[in-house]
Amino acid sequence: MAAQAVALLREVARLEAPLEELRALQSVVHAVSLHELREQSAELRLGPLFSLLNENNREQTSLCVSILERLLQAVEPVHLARNLGVDLQRGLTHPDDSVKTLTLSQIGRIVENPEAVTEILNNTELLKQIVYCIGGENLSVAKAAIKSLSRISLTHTGLEALFESNLLDDLKNVMKTNDVVRYRVYELVVEISSVSSESLNYCTTSGLVTQLLRELTGEDVLVRATCIEMVTSLAYTHHGRQYLAQEGVIDQISNIIVGADSDPFSGFYLPGFVKFFGNLAVMDSAQQICERYPVFLEKVFEMADSQDPTMIGVAVDTVGILGSSVEGKQVLQKTGTRFEHFLMRIGYQAKNASTELKTRCLDAVSSLLYLPPEQQTDDFLRMAESWFSSLSRDSLELFRGISNQPFPELHCAALKVFTAIANQPWAQKLMFNSPGFVEFVMDRSVEHDKASKDAKYELVKALADSKTVAEIFGNSNYLRLKTYLSEGPYYVKPVATTAVEGAD
Repeated sequence: MAAQAVALLREVARLEAPLEELRALQSVVHAVSLHELREQSAELRLGPLFSLLNENNREQTSLCVSILERLLQAVEPVHLARNLGVDLQRGLTHPDDSVKTLTLSQIGRIVENPEAVTEILNNTELLKQIVYCIGGENLSVAKAAIKSLSRISLTHTGLEALFESNLLDDLKNVMKTNDVVRYRVYELVVEISSVSSESLNYCTTSGLVTQLLRELTGEDVLVRATCIEMVTSLAYTHHGRQYLAQEGVIDQISNIIVGADSDPFSGFYLPGFVKFFGNLAVMDSAQQICERYPVFLEKVFEMADSQDPTMIGVAVDTVGILGSSVEGKQVLQKTGTRFEHFLMRIGYQAKNASTELKTRCLDAVSSLLYLPPEQQTDDFLRMAESWFSSLSRDSLELFRGISNQPFPELHCAALKVFTAIANQPWAQKLMFNSPGFVEFVMDRSVEHDKASKDAKYELVKALADSKTVAEIFGNSNYLRLKTYLSEGPYYVKPVATTAVEGAD
């Protein structure tokens, strides 16, 4: 059958209007296995198919793209780079986005291959066309171009090709297209900068990182909101954080937060700026970040008291992230009554907010209250118990009530809260002394979907694996937990049937 495809290809090359033959070829190439096609790859003459793409015939273009998508999978990336460079170059300037997408997918294969990528680095015209694809209207085409350029830049030679040649001018020209395209180029630059100190150095020398940071601290609030997301991505790396600190960018962001009170438009960028510091606190030292930039936590607590659900959500998420580490928990504990008030607010929102915000509150509570066994000192256990009781007058009943609401995401999130505290003795005593709670844990009939069954199983597992549960719950309940565990999350109790004499 692969031989038939080769024969049809030759037939197509000889015809001026080969639609019928293209339809036949499409059927054949999609029916034959890739293994067979690879065996015949040396015989595949793809030039004529690429030539047919240049004719203004929509059906013909669609058929050629479909056939090439299949046949090119059988061609080695090195062969593609060496023999089809001109065709790929034409494909990137084609008016039909499906042709650009096909071409970029093949360039994607080339840049993943160490031998083939060296071939493409010598083709400056092809690289230039990839750069200009970032400026197109089609987002998937632009994303594919960014991905290929990012992959090319993983090598020293690739960095030189992009930043020490005319391609840098092409990048800067593309940026002038419009705001959206400029942000795409920033996205590429940040992606490259995040790889290594060397990559960051190339990007800073190009002037593009400096331009991004200038826009971040500029007067346009919408631009700030977009740029902070990219700068946060750069801050995920150690060398990126070092650079931002050395350039005074972190101090500038802190100062903008300080001045946000007098800016009526701060709501546009403040959530992103606060998230930036939240990520810094997690990746570096929570204590150092919160001590050096006290405005960060002050603003988080202030946002929690806001009437704006967006602000509340960011505050809740940030505290949840911060409180996921022991150091972060200690930082929060040191704020005293401010954090107690925050916990009361989070308890209130968990009961009264929208389903989406309720879920985020529950996730944050789970993160704050969880203590691994090795961290369960008397001080930390007392702290967790105190935090739990600050959430509501009867926090256990609050979360139990939420778990009974007919929303699977809330049910699972509430079970996660119980799972977070299930291995802590004070919580086990609360659970055991709460009427009907042990039965609630054992009752499989409450969970109807897979996620809920999994969440309940995790709760049972956390209890059953605890060293103190047998003593607090009693041996009979401990054995019931172990039985539940051994039966698995999806166990269904068999229904007994009685045979009736004489029945059909």
